Amino acid sequence: MNYIWPPARPEAQWVPVGPLAKFPDVGADDGNLIQPRACDAEKLPGCRIVVVPKADPAKASGIAIPAGAVTSPSEGEDLKDQVVVFRYRDKVHAVDHAPPCTNIGLSRLTVSHLPLQQCPHNAYPLSNGTPFDIEDFGVVLSAGLTCPKHGWSFDLFTGQSDRGLYKLPVWEVQLRDAGGSPWSGSLRSETPDGTTVWVRRRQRIG
Repeated sequence: MNYIWPPARPEAQWVPVGPLAKFPDVGADDGNLIQPRACDAEKLPGCRIVVVPKADPAKASGIAIPAGAVTSPSEGEDLKDQVVVFRYRDKVHAVDHAPPCTNIGLSRLTVSHLPLQQCPHNAYPLSNGTPFDIEDFGVVLSAGLTCPKHGWSFDLFTGQSDRGLYKLPVWEVQLRDAGGSPWSGSLRSETPDGTTVWVRRRQRIG
């Protein structure tokens, strides 16, 4: 019997982002994602921004963040296909830098009928956002990210917003050891030398 497997979608390709050691923990203060923090004897941006073309992830490229920058180097339509990657406490997260569509110039009625993947906050860069713990009576249930443009917040694991039914696209993250094999240990413990961060768009089933 011959089995014919469907070709892999381009977005299924993993993209390298950089060494885990170069990701400062942004949960150590109340600043936004992009502001520089002490890490590995350096001052490094709190996140990395990568352009990952949906049709060809192999052409992914990093966005240069100027030294000392406290706001995103890109905005508006430039945010298309960008992912922002950062370490918050014991987890590396990756989300769309901003959804690709804007509602600039549209009426409130039109915006209310936009598809759910459309941007609710004028394509504002989420690297300017602030991460936080989602708690209930002092118990940490999840982690979130607040966009300072209009105050929307998003769950970093599900993408669910705190307003309406909007969901922010969340990417898959994989850590790999120096040999290129997936590593699933806890970031609370010492990580293997040479551990790198990889991302890809969250895969649809079917």
